[in-house]
Amino acid sequence: MRIIWTFIWSILLSSTVVYVISNMAAVNFNLNAALVLAVVFTIVVSVLGDGILTEDTN
Repeated sequence: MRIIWTFIWSILLSSTVVYVISNMAAVNFNLNAALVLAVVFTIVVSVLGDGILTEDTN
């Protein structure tokens, strides 16, 4: 469930970023770029959250 919510938030945030940057560059909004960015962001957050940034219990 955590990965699903991460992906939903990734879609929302990446769509916002792509929309703002595309408007600043005066080009059309590209949903494919937003989805690719969301997938990359989800993978990075999942790897960081589950692997690298785990709490040391020693």
